[in-house]
Amino acid sequence: MNFNSKMKDIKNYEAGKPIELVVREFGIEPKDIIKLASNENPNGCSTKVQEAVSKIVAKMALYPDDSMIALKSALSKRFDVENENVIIGSGSDQVIEFLIHAKANSESKILMNSVTFAMYEIYAKHVGAEILRTATQEHDLDEFYEIYKQEKPSIIFLCTPNNPTGDAIDAGKLFDFVKKIDSDTLVVVDGAYMEYALVKDSSKEVKPKDLAEQFDNVIYLGTFSKAYGLGGMRVGYGIADAKIIKELYKLRPPFNITTLSLEAATVALEDEEFVNKSVVDNFNEMKRYEEFAKEQKIDIINSYTNFVTLCLNPNQKSSLVADLLLKRGMIVRDLSGYGMNAIRVTVGTQEQNTRFFELTSEIL
Repeated sequence: MNFNSKMKDIKNYEAGKPIELVVREFGIEPKDIIKLASNENPNGCSTKVQEAVSKIVAKMALYPDDSMIALKSALSKRFDVENENVIIGSGSDQVIEFLIHAKANSESKILMNSVTFAMYEIYAKHVGAEILRTATQEHDLDEFYEIYKQEKPSIIFLCTPNNPTGDAIDAGKLFDFVKKIDSDTLVVVDGAYMEYALVKDSSKEVKPKDLAEQFDNVIYLGTFSKAYGLGGMRVGYGIADAKIIKELYKLRPPFNITTLSLEAATVALEDEEFVNKSVVDNFNEMKRYEEFAKEQKIDIINSYTNFVTLCLNPNQKSSLVADLLLKRGMIVRDLSGYGMNAIRVTVGTQEQNTRFFELTSEIL
């Protein structure tokens, strides 16, 4: 059977190995496996969310409210924007898919950082667009602008804080950059980890309202999968000028968010105490990773997220280290596929992190 020729050059997105797969492959008891590969919230989700969802499980038989009015209104209130400025996706990556299909085609160019979220490239290849990348590992906006002037891309992706490295762009520099971009170029500001960045350094906080009010060619993306602990519910959102949102709605399938997911995300927004505690716990534990890197004489990228990227020495192959950890029941993310001799590790609970330090010290 023949398929679309564009499919030949598309690689599957590699998600972190699920605990169930490690159980089957290595015969390790589930209780002895620690997953620090997918940047999930080690505190789980808010108990208020769990209680709210448990009360409406019988509604699984009914289609969800496709207007998503409760969640859209909650997001509008949180970010001080109008409902018409908001679109909800099944994870923020679905909104990325909408954006690329709405704006790009086989004659388009899409600019992104050299190391960044893999789905930008995968969705770009869906439409046959040419992919442009910077040479530097961290976002260098001067380099972005030079490429922009030469290549005139249809879309520019700025991931801040960046996945999988953890670095973040200064908000002032980001706004200065966007001001130099023509109005027909779509700029996507992916803020999946912004809840962490704004606490660590307020100069990194990018406010969706400011983007939506000042620019008609910029969209901000957020998610409930990280700080809110709802990775399994698959809820993300985009905030932009109403004209952009209106175009994206032409691509949104009906009922793309489940009834339970809508309830979970709406209630999660209300429990600021849970999110704040998760973020504070995260950065307290991250200090231990910084000390560990110093002890092991390896580099660690300054992270504004809920994960750390440990750059190994040349004699320490990241793929081997990740594999040896996996066989011991510790799941981390090998970044060799991104061209980095590094592993990305979610900052877990105190106990989980202690176990990571013990096992990794043995291997290194």
